[in-house]
Amino acid sequence: MNTRSEYDLLGNMDVPSEAFYGIQTLRAAQNFSITGVPISHFPELIKALAMVKAAAARTNQDMNLLSKEKADAIVLACQDLILGKYHDQFIVDVIQGGAGTSTNMNANEVIANIALEKLGHEKGEYKYLHPNDDVNRSQSTNDAYPTAACLGIQFAADNFVPSLASLKKSLEMKGKEFAHIVKMGRTQLQDAVPMTLGQEFEAFAVTLGEDIDRISEACALLCEVNLGGTAIGTGINTSEGYAKSVVEKLATISTKPLVPASNLVEATSDMGAFVFFSGILKRLAIKLSKMSNDLRLLSSGPRTGLGEINLPPMQPGSSIMPGKVNPVIPEAMNQTAYQVIASDLAVTLAAEAGQLQLNAMEPMIIYNLLNSLKMLKEACQMLEKRCINGITANESKCADHVENSIGIITALVPHIGYSNASRIANTALHTGNTVKALVIEENLLTEEQVNLLLSPESMLSPSKITLSSAEKASSDTQAPAKKKAASDKKVTAKKDKL
Repeated sequence: MNTRSEYDLLGNMDVPSEAFYGIQTLRAAQNFSITGVPISHFPELIKALAMVKAAAARTNQDMNLLSKEKADAIVLACQDLILGKYHDQFIVDVIQGGAGTSTNMNANEVIANIALEKLGHEKGEYKYLHPNDDVNRSQSTNDAYPTAACLGIQFAADNFVPSLASLKKSLEMKGKEFAHIVKMGRTQLQDAVPMTLGQEFEAFAVTLGEDIDRISEACALLCEVNLGGTAIGTGINTSEGYAKSVVEKLATISTKPLVPASNLVEATSDMGAFVFFSGILKRLAIKLSKMSNDLRLLSSGPRTGLGEINLPPMQPGSSIMPGKVNPVIPEAMNQTAYQVIASDLAVTLAAEAGQLQLNAMEPMIIYNLLNSLKMLKEACQMLEKRCINGITANESKCADHVENSIGIITALVPHIGYSNASRIANTALHTGNTVKALVIEENLLTEEQVNLLLSPESMLSPSKITLSSAEKASSDTQAPAKKKAASDKKVTAKKDKL
């Protein structure tokens, strides 16, 4: 392999001649082999780093700190990265010591060497354009890296939200498709009161839609950046006005409404916006997992479970039980959610570990947030295309559950009283009779009244159906009187027999 020799603080090292990265990147790649996930796994972060470097180059040019020739070459190199070129040159593991210095230097060296070639020089000829002196001018890892992270996470969120919105839309469509199917609602896995299958799926859609808004709010917090603060927020090695100008340029390049943090020292060490964003992803993961649990329960069976819906069969479910098909797609969503929830804990611990003017654990925070967004995007697309869109309803099973449920007695409580309703429910449970039959048998209500009160129009929303005062009064008094008469008749018959 052909190599070139490069020099840094620790001495000389041979770097592959064709590599656009340099000596510091190579050292980091040798030092950190933890996740096996290189920076190139997250193109949004590379794109964001390139935008930061381009904004800095133009600002330095405006302040006569960088020649137009060098600034143009750096910006052209950054544009290549923004377009997705040379991403394979970002070889450093995302988990690394040094608060992101290895990632920053990977970007500086790749940009420098691309720019050198554009200027007609060989890679590694840093006397013409240097990774630190030129590409990293007026910057520190401690402001360039977290600023790129704020941008990269927003770009990743932009890629994710359409998948979440599409999943929400599919659930809404299922809600409309199933709007006519009456089924039993359940609380604590016990029969509750009737609802429609459509209402169940509409609720899934609404809860996901709420978090689309929350993600947007979290991204707004990431628009306050510490670029221009350099090492600890004091702005050492920058010129007056640099911070304001570089953030304005970065906002234009990125099309994000970025603003300088009101206190750059505080912003350099504070991870609050990242923690908030992580919390939103955890909240969403919990909702997606709960929904997946519901889908698995509703489709359980096919003959001995709830069996109210059918999930599309995706693959054979057992190596030993023929004919078994498992709910593999919701299960995969569950596991994605667990990983996102665990990642939130990692972000929390990393944020807490900050000391004095810097948090050295930023790579852990950035890795977990970007990875969670990537996993959620893929999982939401999987759930929509391979599960939600193909769900069908078992209408007859839903109807049977309602017909045989004890829970429907709740709809009759205002008309027969809680005590009567409790007694009927207990009798139905132990005899196997239906609530409807027992209520009619005891003359608590007429068959016509029961049918009216147990109609979907009455049970599935605040009811507009009422019995007349006379009917209610008659219903409330009729049963106890008839029961007493029946009891008196039995006693008389017994005496006559004696």
